[in-house]
Amino acid sequence: MSNQINSDRRRFLGAAAMTMIAAHLGIIRCNAIELANEGDMPSLSGATEWLNSQRLTKESLHGKVVLIEFWTYSCINWRRTLPYVRAWEDKYKDNGLIVIGVHAPEFAFEKNVDNVRWATKHMKIDYPVAIDNDRSIWNAFNNEYWPALFFIDAEGHIRHHVFGEGEYEKSEQVIQHLLSESRKGGIADGLVSVDASGLEVGPDLANLNSPETYLGSERAEYFASPGGQDSGESRSYQAPTWLAPNQWSLLGNWTVEKQKILLNENNGQIACRFHARDLHLVMGPSVQGSSVRFRVLIDGHPPGASHGGDIDEQGNGKVIEPRLYQLIRQPAPIVDRKVEIEFLDPGIEAYSLTFG
Repeated sequence: MSNQINSDRRRFLGAAAMTMIAAHLGIIRCNAIELANEGDMPSLSGATEWLNSQRLTKESLHGKVVLIEFWTYSCINWRRTLPYVRAWEDKYKDNGLIVIGVHAPEFAFEKNVDNVRWATKHMKIDYPVAIDNDRSIWNAFNNEYWPALFFIDAEGHIRHHVFGEGEYEKSEQVIQHLLSESRKGGIADGLVSVDASGLEVGPDLANLNSPETYLGSERAEYFASPGGQDSGESRSYQAPTWLAPNQWSLLGNWTVEKQKILLNENNGQIACRFHARDLHLVMGPSVQGSSVRFRVLIDGHPPGASHGGDIDEQGNGKVIEPRLYQLIRQPAPIVDRKVEIEFLDPGIEAYSLTFG
C-alpha cells in the first residue's frame, strides 16, 4: 500500500470513499446481525481529563453496553455523524447504553480543553467525553479515523466497529442487539429519525467532487500561487490568472506553517475552485479573544441564496472562535464555482477546506 493511501486513511473522506477503501482492505460487512468478538475493550486510563462525567473505567462500565465514539470537533465527517449518536444516547440510555466520546485532536487548537468544553456545550453533547490529547486511547484501540465507532457488549468485548460516516441503520441494530443480549430481550426494534440541520446535514455525494484540502505545508496539495509555498517565512503571495478544479491560492502577506497559514496584514485572500454543495473552512483568530472580519464572493459576486450558515447573503462573516465555519451551501444545480474569501483584518489562522 502506498504512502499516499496510508495518508488518506488517517482522515475519513466520506461514506462513498470509505466503501472503496474497505473493499481494498478486505473489510467485509454483512446485513445480518452476526457479531464476532473483536477483542477486549482497551483501558480508558489514558484520558487526561473527563467532561460531563467523573472518570470512567473498564471496571465501572461492566454490565453496560458501551459505544465509544472517536471525534475531533472541527471534523465535518464526525459532525455529520453526531445527530445519530445524540439520538441513540437519548433513546437507549435508560436501557443500559453508555456513550463515551473520545476527543482525539487533529489540530493544535483542539488540544485546548476550554475549546473542547465550548464545543460540547455548543453542539449539545451531554454524554461523557474523555480528553485524549496524547492519543493514548486512540492508539490502544488501533484507531485511524474520525469518526470511528466501537460497539462493546456488557462483558467488555468489542463486537462491532464502523469507520467513517454512514451505516447508521446497521449501527442502531447493533446497539439493539447488544442491549437485548444483556437484558435477555425487551428492546424496541424501531430506528431513530434524525432531522439534521446546518453542518450536520449529510453530504451531497452525487455532487461531491472536491477533496479535503489542507493549507499548511505538512499536507498541502493543489496550491496554485506562483512560486509555491515558503514554509515558516512571511511572504507576499499573488493570485494566479486561473484556477483549475480543486486548486487554491493565496493573495497578500501570509506565513505558512506545518498545520496552518497565518495572515500578517489585512485584506489577505484565500481562493479556490470547487465542485460541491457545501464549502467549509477550519479557521480561528491567532489571538484568543480577538475577532477577524471576512467577506466571501462566489464567482465574483455575493453568495445570496448560496451563503452558508456562518455568513449572510452579502457574504459577510466574523471569526470569533477556532472551529469549522460553513461558508457556502448552494442550491441545485451544482457546478464548478470559484470562491474568494477575503479577510478584512490580519490575524486569521486557517487550517483546511472541507466540502459536502
